[in-house]
Amino acid sequence: MDNNLLQWKSRGQSFLSRLRTWFNLLDATLLLSSDAEILKAHALLGSKERLNEKDEAAVTLSLSSFHPDSGAALPLIFRPPAYFPISGPLVVASLLPHSSVKPALFWQFLLQSYNAGFNHMNRNTSAEEVKKTSLKHLLLIAGTVSYTTSVGALPQILINRLRVRSPPLQMFCRSILPIPLSAALAFFSVLTIRTEETETGIQVFDYNGNPVGISKAAGEKAVWETGLSRAVLFGMTTAVPNLLVWLLQRTRFFQINSLLVAPCRHLSAALVFWLMIPVSFSFFSQVGTIKRESVEEELLAGAFGEELYYHRGL
Repeated sequence: MDNNLLQWKSRGQSFLSRLRTWFNLLDATLLLSSDAEILKAHALLGSKERLNEKDEAAVTLSLSSFHPDSGAALPLIFRPPAYFPISGPLVVASLLPHSSVKPALFWQFLLQSYNAGFNHMNRNTSAEEVKKTSLKHLLLIAGTVSYTTSVGALPQILINRLRVRSPPLQMFCRSILPIPLSAALAFFSVLTIRTEETETGIQVFDYNGNPVGISKAAGEKAVWETGLSRAVLFGMTTAVPNLLVWLLQRTRFFQINSLLVAPCRHLSAALVFWLMIPVSFSFFSQVGTIKRESVEEELLAGAFGEELYYHRGL
C-alpha cells in the first residue's frame, strides 16, 4: 500500500478528522510546489516509521499533490487545491441567467470539461488495464462532456425554444430544475468517466497493507461513493443560493433594493461551493473498506480479516 494511502488509513477514520485534513489539503498555496518537492515529500513519508510535527508539511503536500497509484505528481490544474480556483468561477458562471443558449452552452462546456478531466486524473489506476488511457476511453470522455454540456444547458434551452415568459415557469427553469439536474450530471460524469474501474476492478489490500488482488466489487463501490459525494457537492451548491435568494426577496430591504439580489446569489454560490468541497470530499475516506464476503471468491484465500481496503480515488 502506498505511503499516501497508509496516511489516509491512519487519519481518515472519522468524518471530522477527514474534514480537518481536507481543509489543509485544499490550500491553494500548495500549487506553488514543484514536482521535485512533491516527490521528496512523498519519499519522506516512507523513510520514517513515525512522523513528527515538523513533517506535517510534507504529509500535506504529498496527500494533496501525489497520486498513490501512478507514483507521480498530479497535473497542476487537476490537483485538489486547484479545484476551487478553477471550477469555482465556472460554477458561478454556469448558474447565471443567460439571455441566449450559446453562453449557457459555453460555460457548461468549460465546467463539464474540467470536471471530466478532474475525475479522470484522480481515478484509481491500480489495475494494469486502467493505467493507460485508451482511444475508447477518450471517446467516452468526449461523449460524456458533450452530453452533460447539452443537458446542463437544458433550462436555458427550454426558456428560449419554448419562449417561456410566465414568471412561475421561468422560476422553475432557472431555480428549481437546475438543482436535481446539477446533482444528476455530477453523478453521471463520475460514473461514466470511471467506468473502467467497475469493469476491470481495483486493487484491494488487507489490514497490513499487503495487496490481495483486483476486485470489481471494490471498484464499483469506490465509483459510487465518489459519484454520490460529487452529486451532493453540486446539488447543494445549486440549491442553497436559490433558497437564500427566495428568502431575501421576501424581505422589505431586498424588495426596495432588488439589484442586490443577483450579487447575493453569485457570492452565496461561490461561498457554498467553497465550503462544500471539503465537506463532500470528506463523506467517504480515501481508503475505503469493503466486507470480506463482498469481494470475489478467488480473493478470499489471500484475504485476512473481516474487511479489505482500497483506494477510492477522488
